[in-house]
Amino acid sequence: MHSKLKLQGFNNLTKSLSFCIYDICYAKSEQDKAAYLAYIDEEYNADRLTEILTEVCNIIGATVLNVARQDYDPQGASVTILVAEEPLKEIGSFDGSEQPGPRESVVAHLDKSHICVHTYPESHPDNGICTFRADIEVSTCGVISPLKALNYLIHQFDSDIVTVDYRVRGFTRDVNGVKHYIDHAINSIQNFFSKDIREMYRMVDVNVYQEHIFHTKMMLKEFDLDQYLFSLSVDDLTPEEVNDISARVHHEMQEIFYGRNLPVVV
Repeated sequence: MHSKLKLQGFNNLTKSLSFCIYDICYAKSEQDKAAYLAYIDEEYNADRLTEILTEVCNIIGATVLNVARQDYDPQGASVTILVAEEPLKEIGSFDGSEQPGPRESVVAHLDKSHICVHTYPESHPDNGICTFRADIEVSTCGVISPLKALNYLIHQFDSDIVTVDYRVRGFTRDVNGVKHYIDHAINSIQNFFSKDIREMYRMVDVNVYQEHIFHTKMMLKEFDLDQYLFSLSVDDLTPEEVNDISARVHHEMQEIFYGRNLPVVV
C-alpha cells in the first residue's frame, strides 16, 4: 500500500479522458434512415444523457449542483450540469449564460473541471450506412480520477468502435516544493478496462509516455450482421445482399478504426 503524497495546497494536475464512440448501422431505404435517426434521437435524448452524466459524477465522486436541459425540434438536445468535487454548504447562483449546441449536448462542470457529451448522427447519401458518434470528455482537477468512469461510459452506448485519449496536464507541488507531473501509475488505458471489455474488443495503443499522453483504439472482435441491420434481419436478405452489406459495414468500420479512407474492394 503506497502512502499518500503530501501536497502543498490543492492538487493542480488536470486529468482529461476523451472518447469518440461509434455505432454503425445499415438502413436500406430513406424511410429506414429517417426512422434510425428518430430512434437515436429518442434513445439519447436530454433526459437519458443527463442520467448518464449524473451517474458519471457519482462514479468519480463529484456532487451535482444544478441541471438545465433542453430537447430541440426536430432533433437534438442540450444539457448543462453544474457539479463540485465535494458536497457544498452553499451553492452559488447560475446565470444560464452557456449557449446550447445545435445537436444533443451535455456539459457538466466540476471545480476547475468539466464533463461534456455531444452526439452526431450521420448517414451515407447512397449506400445505406448510418453512423452515430458520441464525443465524451471527462476532465478533472484534483484527486478525482475520470478513469473510474471508463467502463461505465462504454457500456452505456452501442460501442462498435471506440477511440480513447487520456492525458495528464500541468504539475502539482509537494510540501517540499518539488513538482510532480503525474500522481498515479499508468502505462496504458487498457489497464483500466474491465475483463469483459478487453475480451470484446481488438485494441491498439499509441502512447507518448514522456508527455503523459495515452491513446487506445478499439473495435469489436465479433461480427454479427443482424446487429447492424435496422428494420431488417439476415433472413430478409439474399446471400448476395448479405455479402454486399457485410462488406459495406466492414469497410465503414475499418475506415473509422484506422482514421483514413481506404480503397473499396469489389
